[in-house]
Amino acid sequence: MPNSVKLAIVGDYSPTFVPHAKTMEALEQMRIALAMDICADWIPTRDLELNHRTKLAVYDALWIAPGSPYNSMVGALNAIQYSRETDIPLLGTCGGCQHVAIEFAYNVLGFVDSQHAGSDPYASKLIISPLSCSLKGLTMDVLIEPGSRVAQVYGSTCVAEEYYCDFGLNPEHQDKLHEGGLQIVGKDANGEARILTLPGHPFFVATLFVPQLTSSLMRPHPIIVALIGAAVAHSRARQTPTHNVRYGE
Repeated sequence: MPNSVKLAIVGDYSPTFVPHAKTMEALEQMRIALAMDICADWIPTRDLELNHRTKLAVYDALWIAPGSPYNSMVGALNAIQYSRETDIPLLGTCGGCQHVAIEFAYNVLGFVDSQHAGSDPYASKLIISPLSCSLKGLTMDVLIEPGSRVAQVYGSTCVAEEYYCDFGLNPEHQDKLHEGGLQIVGKDANGEARILTLPGHPFFVATLFVPQLTSSLMRPHPIIVALIGAAVAHSRARQTPTHNVRYGE
């Protein structure tokens, strides 16, 4: 098994933005807890507007970071599409989750005016809309679909998670995304989407909450542990390309 993995964190890094600082802390916790080398590179979204496949091909997993609207939506969507089409593991958190929904709506469902209310509030297809109440700083229960891979990761179907967002999946389009193939396996008590996954992909998980906020050295967040496990499996598969290794095998 490889003792190192390369992780691309797609986002416009700001050291004063709490979720970004917590992302780096969470990965350092993983390095210690798993006793392995995790090389993490922040990649600004504008850097992925061109030649993104070549730039991302060297990585074992992608983390689409919080902090939207991004400097380049095109760059962020390019990274998400690359993961979706090439089976490289992906975790999208907060803004990353929101843009996973936008990318799927645009490139898979054909919603050509798919937009984020934070970027274009007057678009005809607002996939991401303002939440009725801000969730920033709140901890709320997430109900997870029994038998789903995410439930297996948690070992539970009800978990408490912390948020840092003012936007979420527009309820008008939630069923369309789910029926179109981007499965909603985690919801809040009102039935609104909180966790998205792509069945058949080795690891493609997007959470509206921010798991890095509550991860610690003594209790690494299971979603982040699962991402690193998927990155290890991907690295192993790259070394033995005749066998398609998926996380959990």
